[in-house]
Amino acid sequence: MTARVRKLIGTLAILVFLVGYIGLMAAIGERLPEHWAIQLGFYVVAGLGWGVPILPLISWMNRGR
Repeated sequence: MTARVRKLIGTLAILVFLVGYIGLMAAIGERLPEHWAIQLGFYVVAGLGWGVPILPLISWMNRGR
């Protein structure tokens, strides 16, 4: 598989993942208590947490340059 095809597949997979992740985090965020500290902690973790599952995909996309 060429690098160009891997990057196309990876880009589409990242977009699909992010749409699902954002929807899930929004659904969870609506059910949080109205306390500012809880909401702040959740959104900080959720905002940074999306990158961890994507790292193996990015590594695969850049393999065999």
